[in-house]
Amino acid sequence: MAKRKNPEDQPDENQDNGNDSEDSFGLPDIEYKPLEEANDEVKNESGDESTSETPTSEPAKTEERYVYTPPVEEKSKAPLIIGIVIAAVIIIAGFLIYNYVYKPAQEKARLEEIAKKKEADARAAREKQERLAKEQEAARQKAIADSLAAANAKPAEGTIETLSERTRRYYVVISSAIDDDLVMDYARKLSKQGVGTKIIPPFGKTKFYRLAIADHDTYAQAQSNADDVKGNYGNDVWVVRY
Repeated sequence: MAKRKNPEDQPDENQDNGNDSEDSFGLPDIEYKPLEEANDEVKNESGDESTSETPTSEPAKTEERYVYTPPVEEKSKAPLIIGIVIAAVIIIAGFLIYNYVYKPAQEKARLEEIAKKKEADARAAREKQERLAKEQEAARQKAIADSLAAANAKPAEGTIETLSERTRRYYVVISSAIDDDLVMDYARKLSKQGVGTKIIPPFGKTKFYRLAIADHDTYAQAQSNADDVKGNYGNDVWVVRY
């Protein structure tokens, strides 16, 4: 395909270009190019990237497009580290609070409780001792008063009883006489001192009247009483069952 040149680009008619001949008929010169070069120029001017298929042309290649793939960002470990630090701080704080706040407070409360109990026990012991001391003093004062009253008061007369039948009891005998008058005289004397007596009449083979100051259910009780009164009535104190 021939391309016409721009008339402005044509040489001046009066210029001798060496190509003027008789056969030009006065027409402008036409520039001829090979067919392949013409196709390349048309392609370049139109911007069309497609090519006509010819028996000798190669298959069209598929355009490879570059796709941008953003790099995978590694997740930050900062939250995990912060969480671990916070957990460690909480554990350490709990440990310190337990060992240096809670346990000392518990120990202090326990010691205070022990001290209060000891104080209460000591106070109770003091009060008991004071109460016992007061009771003892009151008993001592009463004993002194009773002793003074007994010394100043006239003793009540003791009773005199003459037994008429056997009782099967054990009697503490302090004296005996063949004459009942002698035994009665001694009984009256003891009666004035507040001592009660019992006169045992003769029985069995004995002919003596006996004067007893006490009687008991068993021989052992009577003998123990007899041993106690020997200091007042002499060693001739014995036991008789009547």
